[in-house]
Parts: sequence; C-alpha cells; structure tokens
Amino acid sequence: MQTFAVYVDNKPGVLNRVASLFRRRAFNIESLTVGHTETPGISRMTIVVDTDERGGRLVVANLYKLIPVRRVDNITDVPTIVRDLALIKVSATGDARTQVMQLVDVYRARIVDVSPESLVIEATGTEDKIDSLLEVLRPYGVGEMVRTGRVEMARGTTTPARRGARATVVGLDDAGAGSV
Repeated sequence: MQTFAVYVDNKPGVLNRVASLFRRRAFNIESLTVGHTETPGISRMTIVVDTDERGGRLVVANLYKLIPVRRVDNITDVPTIVRDLALIKVSATGDARTQVMQLVDVYRARIVDVSPESLVIEATGTEDKIDSLLEVLRPYGVGEMVRTGRVEMARGTTTPARRGARATVVGLDDAGAGSV
C-alpha cells in the first residue's frame, strides 16, 4: 500500500479527474478522503493505493500531469497520525443496550443517537480499532454503517520532503512556473 497527500485546487471536477487517472492506469484506490486545508482555495486528498514502491512513483508522476494538482507527498514511509471515522447503527433494546453501551465505553467511542430500538455509535481511531469494534457489535445486529476512509498526516512540524522522506513536492510560483 502507498499513501499520498495530494494538494489540489478546490474547483469542480478535480476529484473526477484524479479518480479517472487512477481508473485509466488500473490502480485500485483503497481509501480516498478530501477536505479543505488551511489555505483558501486548496483541498487535500488523502489517497491510499494498492501498489508497490514502483507503482507509487508512477502515481506521483501521473498526478503531476493534472493541472489542478499543486503538490504530492508520498507519506507511506514517514511517521504519521492515522484516523478513520465510522458511524454504526446497532439494534439494541433491553439488556443488549446496556452491553452495547459498555462496549462503546471500552472502545472510547460515543453514542450520538438513541432511538427505542437502536443506537448510533461514532468511533474514531485506526482502521483496525474500528474493524475490531464492528466485529464485537455484529452479534447485536449492525443495521447500517458508514466510514470516512483514512485521513493521515505526517507527525511533527515539517513536511515529509523536509525530513528526507520519499516525498515529491512541487509548487507553483506566481508566474505559474514549477519549483521544487
């Protein structure tokens, strides 16, 4: 698996262009999340791709062919903070409700909605933690689940490229010329 932080212009159609690039090159996207950054007009995509190091270099090279791509960091081998968010609706009445609530506490999750026959649980953490919670909740009846996908950020105060990681960083100056 290779993980990329891709900074793009926040404009309509950018997500489609990036996803189409992966489709055309026959790369399978395991996880894709997109959100605003601290810079107005720039969004960040965290993309996890099922490929090896050689494929990762190919992904970076192809991403830079897209005009709206501002910067690509391969954060696969740098220390990172990884989180996933899940909302899980579980059937729970009577004694089962008490047991589910205890499990929620053990996993440091939260109950965000209660109805007479179900609970909605919000869980954040690593993918493994959420997978584990999901498995212990299945016997109670998981009615619905949604997950955000992985968000990942390099630890510390510097970007991966400044730490000597396998990152490719290219920016555009005001004239539109590339800089490394």
